[in-house]
Amino acid sequence: MPVNPMNRRDFVQRSAVTGAAVAVAGAVGSGTAEAAGRKPAKTPRTWSFSILGTTDLHSHVFDWDYYTDAAYKDSKGNSVGVARVATLIKQQRAAKGEERVLLVDAGDIIQGTSLAYYFARVDPITDGVKHPMAVAMNHLRYDAAALGNHEFNYGIEVLRKFEQQCRFPLLGANALDAKTLKPAFPPYTVKKICVPGAPDIKVGILGLTNPGIALWDKDNVSGKMVFPGLVEQAKKYVPRLRALGCDVVFLTDHSGLDGSSSYGDELPYVENASNLVAEQVPGIDAILVGHTHVEVPSYTVKNAETGEEVLLSEPYCWGYRLSVFDFEVELEHGRWKVVGKTAQTLNPNTVAEDPEIRKLLEADHELVVKYVNTSVGTCTADLSAAESCWKDVPIMDFIHEVQMQTVKAGLSTSDAALPLISVAAPFSRTADIPAGSVTIKDIAGLYIYDNTLYGKKLTGAQLKDYLEYAAKYYHQVPSGTAVDTAALTNANSFWDYMYDTAAGVDYEIDIAQAEGSRIKNLTYGGAAVADDQVFVVAVNNYRANGGSGYPHIAAADIAYSSTNEIRQLMIDYVVGKGTLNPADFAVTNWRLTQAGTAVF
Repeated sequence: MPVNPMNRRDFVQRSAVTGAAVAVAGAVGSGTAEAAGRKPAKTPRTWSFSILGTTDLHSHVFDWDYYTDAAYKDSKGNSVGVARVATLIKQQRAAKGEERVLLVDAGDIIQGTSLAYYFARVDPITDGVKHPMAVAMNHLRYDAAALGNHEFNYGIEVLRKFEQQCRFPLLGANALDAKTLKPAFPPYTVKKICVPGAPDIKVGILGLTNPGIALWDKDNVSGKMVFPGLVEQAKKYVPRLRALGCDVVFLTDHSGLDGSSSYGDELPYVENASNLVAEQVPGIDAILVGHTHVEVPSYTVKNAETGEEVLLSEPYCWGYRLSVFDFEVELEHGRWKVVGKTAQTLNPNTVAEDPEIRKLLEADHELVVKYVNTSVGTCTADLSAAESCWKDVPIMDFIHEVQMQTVKAGLSTSDAALPLISVAAPFSRTADIPAGSVTIKDIAGLYIYDNTLYGKKLTGAQLKDYLEYAAKYYHQVPSGTAVDTAALTNANSFWDYMYDTAAGVDYEIDIAQAEGSRIKNLTYGGAAVADDQVFVVAVNNYRANGGSGYPHIAAADIAYSSTNEIRQLMIDYVVGKGTLNPADFAVTNWRLTQAGTAVF
């Protein structure tokens, strides 16, 4: 599941300033490099090379939206997919020379689209099928990729099979075997750039993943792997790379830039730590950043110990952008030294998809298109999620109904006597289940993550705390002030996927009140919820294990758990019913108010 992005405007503005400064610094040696390129000396004193970077591709191969069954389209004119990025990569290699370009990824490769799900669950790569992302990335000759947190969503067996299919290393210096505390994946790789008549340029590439995996994929990694902090492991391995004679040390981090964590104090390690790594670990030249799904073309951080500037870039996600790091190096006393470096992001939306990638993966794509268009039943009315972030709408009640019915069927006799409720987030405001035929893509577009289901026990007091925490999603709007839905949500950088609504209880969220005092009239079965009343709460594994930092839920007793994805449970529900009728589950459970007056 995505994690807390940085404040985009702040970092884009800052990166524009620092990027300009780096561009000036990098321009100093450019004339010498050009001269050397025209007439190379017997022993060249300067050289240039580039590292290209992608991140958070999430199995977007083609410029296609499987939820709408159409070419991808957004309001900003972005394109998605490895196939378009491939064209930019080939252009960079042609312009700079194949031997002067390295290609790296910062993680989250094998989850995120219907194509990813298909090759993990429907026609799994564990049965000998090739993963389309392995095929594409091998064809593009990636040199390395960091592990992303979503690499673990389908279990370690699927990840290991993907690793076997890749002709490049999956790096994770802070992904350790739980028993031996030794690296479970290669921490780094060293690449050599050949310079005729001079020593090779040795580039050490260190990969770091996200500590949040220990929470978000607890069911898959607990007792098998542990994930210490990025700073801690970088302090161990950056000196090692320098000791190995690396002239350039390049990090690929599946971790954002702002030093924040979406999980509060659930873990002792920072989630978005790339800026901290740059500041606290000497010896790093540049970092490819991932995880937060933002575009940061160029950003610099001064190392506190050496005063050296570390260059960082994050190329958004899904193949929206390609980061380009350009390095100038100079030979000093038989060793290469970085004398200039710049970074930028390139937009692939103006280039065509690479025909070779299209040829390699067209058949896989068509299999997935056929799968997502499979009809699973019908619906009596159009169900839209457009207002799901501020209204209790039937399409969200569909999720709640499936969660509650599934948990109810799996409870012990004693737990079945407890009141049962459900919490779930509005993942996609564009989701829509149409009247008439319902297909897999309609349900996949509503529940876009590969979460599994839990039943956990909370008291009435804990439930109120939980809902108060969720209510910080709304900006405070004083009584008598008009409510603008465009400005109402996502307060405190609390994104839609982090906001849980509840079904099975009735309550009001008074947005006129300060945070912590917003939940009013919390009732169950028409009676006020007592502080010591015990509930079974149907909740996804991400939240149940501490995702987004909700209080009480991670430590709560387990009444039910399953390895089945909630999305598949929803599909099975529709298949079993035949017809999806919102009258079966569309019950108002929560509402927004201002000082007791309903907003909508």
